[in-house]
Amino acid sequence: MSDPFEIEAPAKTNLWLRILGKRDDGFHEIDTRMVRLSLADHLTLSWRDDDQVTLRCSDESLPMGEENLVVKAVRAMEAHSGKTFAVDIELEKHIPSGAGLGGGSSDAAAVLRALNEMADLSLSSEELAAVGAGIGSDVPFFLYNTACDCRGRGEIVEPVAGEVESLPVILIKPGFEISAAWAYKRYAGSAEYDGFTYAAQDCPWGEMINDLERPVFEKFPVLGEMKSWLLNQPEVSASLLSGSGSTMLAVLSEHASVDGLVARISSRYGENTWTCLGRTL
Repeated sequence: MSDPFEIEAPAKTNLWLRILGKRDDGFHEIDTRMVRLSLADHLTLSWRDDDQVTLRCSDESLPMGEENLVVKAVRAMEAHSGKTFAVDIELEKHIPSGAGLGGGSSDAAAVLRALNEMADLSLSSEELAAVGAGIGSDVPFFLYNTACDCRGRGEIVEPVAGEVESLPVILIKPGFEISAAWAYKRYAGSAEYDGFTYAAQDCPWGEMINDLERPVFEKFPVLGEMKSWLLNQPEVSASLLSGSGSTMLAVLSEHASVDGLVARISSRYGENTWTCLGRTL
């Protein structure tokens, strides 16, 4: 029996997310730049002696069967390779669900990468990304260890040439989740909410803008208010909805003292509001 294989599954955020139109397949055509975050889930994989795939997760509210993207990743790799993988997977969750941080997609990508090494398949990043595209739109991005520009429904991935500057960020998520499918579905019929800021913001990465803020802020105005409030804090240089939400991303001024900011967030939005300090990678 080989030693367990351990791998990190980083969260992501979108530096910009533009919706270009509706596709014939029902998805939306997008243009987005995605970067990894220092926040990550942790997976441990071990070969089994039988023919089963088992998943255990620290978040017991998540499904553990074939509907979980982690198990779907095993099945997709079996279909691609023509092999059968009996594997035990332990998933330690740190990335919240329904948060616009890509946790489930990253976990699936981590399983593809792990099985590629454990089974000595020697598949390239491009081959793994092709397998990942059949699991979910964000999965291919996580198979590259760099910032990427993504098009199509997100599955057309182009690594960004050169380094994208690493910046300190804080993530703030209120106590509710948002479905990405719901946010995209509401986009066409949504309108900007009076008093909220939607304009592009200058950032070292380029212009930060997220078209999904329109439907999300319309339904959940607390997030639009949170963005406006964050932009008025002295530690914050930019703020944006992360993906489809419900997490708000705030880019921090380098070397800013954030203890006061975290305390003010807790005081304003409640102690149950999830916050996480980190960096873009």
